[in-house]
Amino acid sequence: MSEVVNGAVTALQEKLGDADFDGSVKFVIEGEGAVRIDESGVSADDSDADCTLTADRETFEGILSGDVNPTAAFMGGQLKVDGDMGQAMKLGALLS
Repeated sequence: MSEVVNGAVTALQEKLGDADFDGSVKFVIEGEGAVRIDESGVSADDSDADCTLTADRETFEGILSGDVNPTAAFMGGQLKVDGDMGQAMKLGALLS
């Protein structure tokens, strides 16, 4: 497992805290691996999800830090969304 993915799992666990997230979202960090968020929490996992978000490391880290707006990244082509857009929007709201 890459250090980026391990760091992402920790950062997302802290950001989401006790938030109730039903459904599943997988964030694929290009060249690093995947992080899955579902009702049981955050894990380094590349299994299927309701929605898959794909971005490079810089974009992902920017979204986590709040320096990159997820909607702007999507509109600019830096963030790709496949699957249930509602799940992506729900996660975006929890991360902001």
